[in-house]
Amino acid sequence: MSRDSPTLHGRASLLAEIDARLTMGGGLSLYGPPGIGKTVLLDAVADQAAARGELILRLRPARGERTLAYAGMADLVRQIPPEAVAALAPAARNALAALRQGRPPRTGVPALARRLLLPALLAHCARSTGVLLVLDDAQWLDPESAALIAFAMRRRPGARIRAVAAERRPDLTGHRRAARLVPAPVTEIAVPPLAPDDLSAMLEARGLPCRTASRLHRASAGNPFLALALGSTGADGPAWRPAPLPEAARDLARDLLGPLSAEVHATLLVAALATDPTVTLLRRAGRDDADRELRLAAAAGVVDVSGEAIHFTPPLVAQVLVEETGAGERAGTHAALAAAALDPLEALRHRALRSARPDAAVARRLAAAAGQCAARGADRTAAEFYLLAADRSPHQLATVRLDWLVAAARNALTGGAPALAGRAAEAVIAADAPAGHRVRARVVLIDLAGQALGEMGEMFAAALAEAGDDPALLAPVRLRLTWQAMITGEPDRAAFEARSTAEIARRAGDATSEAMALSSLAQIQRMRGEPAWHDSLARALALPASPAPDWLHYGPHYMAARFALIDDRLDEARAELLRLLAVAEHDRIGEARVEVLRSLSEVATRAGRCREALRYAHRAVQAAQEAGLSPGPTWYTAAVAELAGGSLASAAGFARRGIRASEQEGDNLYLRRNLHALGQAGLRSGDTRAGVAALRRLRDLEAEAGNSDPMIVRWHADLATGLAALGEHVEAAETLAHARKAAEQLGSSPALAGYLDRATAIVQSESGQSDSAVELSTSAAHLFEQLRQPVEQGHALLVAGGAERRRRRYAAARLLIGAALAIFMSADARPWAEETERALARTEGSLAPEQGLTSTELRIAAMVRDGASNREIATRLYLSVKTVEATLTRVYRKLGVRSRTQLSSRLQAIDGGPFPEPTSPA
Repeated sequence: MSRDSPTLHGRASLLAEIDARLTMGGGLSLYGPPGIGKTVLLDAVADQAAARGELILRLRPARGERTLAYAGMADLVRQIPPEAVAALAPAARNALAALRQGRPPRTGVPALARRLLLPALLAHCARSTGVLLVLDDAQWLDPESAALIAFAMRRRPGARIRAVAAERRPDLTGHRRAARLVPAPVTEIAVPPLAPDDLSAMLEARGLPCRTASRLHRASAGNPFLALALGSTGADGPAWRPAPLPEAARDLARDLLGPLSAEVHATLLVAALATDPTVTLLRRAGRDDADRELRLAAAAGVVDVSGEAIHFTPPLVAQVLVEETGAGERAGTHAALAAAALDPLEALRHRALRSARPDAAVARRLAAAAGQCAARGADRTAAEFYLLAADRSPHQLATVRLDWLVAAARNALTGGAPALAGRAAEAVIAADAPAGHRVRARVVLIDLAGQALGEMGEMFAAALAEAGDDPALLAPVRLRLTWQAMITGEPDRAAFEARSTAEIARRAGDATSEAMALSSLAQIQRMRGEPAWHDSLARALALPASPAPDWLHYGPHYMAARFALIDDRLDEARAELLRLLAVAEHDRIGEARVEVLRSLSEVATRAGRCREALRYAHRAVQAAQEAGLSPGPTWYTAAVAELAGGSLASAAGFARRGIRASEQEGDNLYLRRNLHALGQAGLRSGDTRAGVAALRRLRDLEAEAGNSDPMIVRWHADLATGLAALGEHVEAAETLAHARKAAEQLGSSPALAGYLDRATAIVQSESGQSDSAVELSTSAAHLFEQLRQPVEQGHALLVAGGAERRRRRYAAARLLIGAALAIFMSADARPWAEETERALARTEGSLAPEQGLTSTELRIAAMVRDGASNREIATRLYLSVKTVEATLTRVYRKLGVRSRTQLSSRLQAIDGGPFPEPTSPA
């Protein structure tokens, strides 16, 4: 079953391992916590065996059947074919009749006959077909049935009888029951949690948003059942508002906690209420036997203890444990933690949590502690203290309570605690707060939306109304309206908002907001091809602004680094980005760090450091997942890095998911970029038509957005390449001409000329103009060499080699393609190297006599050989019949034939087999 199966995600390799182990003989035992996917795996194993014609015997006892003697055997023998039963001896048939009724055999039936019943039945069935016993939830199998099945398996039933059993984690003594219910030798496999990407694919297949998937992976610890249960509530609500815990999730947590003793529960409660639980802290809090009790909890799959640190797996176990513990016991535990705390602030926190009653003195102490935490950069802790202070404020502190809530919201946002930030901000909006407090709270909620700013229309309208004419309140709201318009693809509105924000921020004396607005204006102007971007960026850089690490990626220095990347000043871009990364590492939201890592990956890709590009890209993906950020931008960067140094399949996967994420959040900016990556993956993997479709959609979106700088998203050359491969030479030439005209008007960097020259060479080669194609692509290769962009240089040499091959100059082709291969190998550009090795093979041996046919001519000739008519060919290739006829005339001339029959014979003689289908523009 494939990775993309609607019912089985991320289990392809595990399923293959299970099948291989069963094929080798012996039995297989799977174990893992409830909901990890054991049943789905067993279903897949059974389906594979059934497809091979094997007899499948399924047994899945329920919890209540553990005390029903022989209930499991009764279910099992009901599935035995009648001919196997008819072959039994009379005594065995009597025993079987009793088992089918779910009761013990009658008195007088020898114990040995009872035990030999199942082996005899299995042996008879195995004479005609393979038999697979599939036993799920072995922990609920009644002991009497388990004894009979274990006896049958110990008698080595033979290679045609196989068994696989699954159970939850081993009991607290470490024993695994399932291993005794399958034949030896036994292979035991722990079913692991789903990886983030696989869980995302599963959740997306069920209609859940991409951004939700990252949060659900953390909450579920990769448990698919739990993730689906959590995703079933609140999937459409804001990401910062915790959804109510569904009962199915609570039941799973209760199942995990159920077998543990009261002493273990008490120890776990201390860990659940602690801020950073450690084994030493538990001992200081009075849990003298913490080591043993944690080992028991770990064996039950409730916690993971790594050194001193304690983590609940999944995290919601701690929530359920706390919520289902009485208030008195919780208060006593907080008192123990307060006494155990070494940090006075932590002790204050636990003393405050003993009671939720209003107390002005306690509230003021908590607020003072929050200020101390904020001063030392502990924003998340500061937010929690501010919220505690607000929650314990009596009515006489109503005014200062609102100040604390606003401070809690801002600190929680910068501290990477969206749930705390959302709770505090919504409390301000729900109260009768002054306009300034409400606007600041709404700005926090807008920032929590990430790339989904297009969905925040009502929040923006309310914030503008409440801000009135106050420039200090208007500037941050207008700045975010600028970003919203950029994301949703409205450049005119974005430019208007950016200019308005810069003016309003200047009046408010807010140099940081002014610099960010001017930086955004420069980005908009650059995308629209307006030379004024130079002046806007210079004005931003001249301001005495210093955006906090959290907003670094909106500042002028980051924008200058991005423009250096766009203009192929790669050394300059890399140096500035590395400097910014040192600052962005202090970003507690995570977005600035993610953006700098993304840009470093793109610089490395273009500079031919493909391994470095992959490393930065996957760091960015991981950081975005941990911070709960919109995944579309990082998936685009990962796709670009994979195109250069990873795999085309992975690149296409990232791009498709990036498209879905961007569509869900209304992010047209990264929708276009992900379409470019998907188009490139399609062209290079041989799916030319799909690649061209993605690039045409990108072209249309760029036109709608009014973007005219072909250096930003460099799709023109790729679209022209794909169109030429499809025989659409006129449209390909028009695409290149349009890009050249825009480049001349904007004075773009020399690299764009190299891209366009290389694409023109491909179009010429596809059109039969191989001589000029060689000259143009070779010139492009020299240009990219001067610009120190080895991957682009190698691509140009590959194009030149392909053109030489069409001129039947095979020695020259091998020289050029070999040079390209050496460059790609040096740059760790693995997919390019693989493509180049295939191109090199086509210059040797039986593939040499291709008589200079273009890829379009090759396709049409192959379809003629296969018996297609001209009209059928035209329909399948989306060409006119006249174009097909003209192409065939050229093919006849090149191959020296006069009819379709002669053409087919000639092709068979040339190739000696299936006609080769070109897989790349080379």
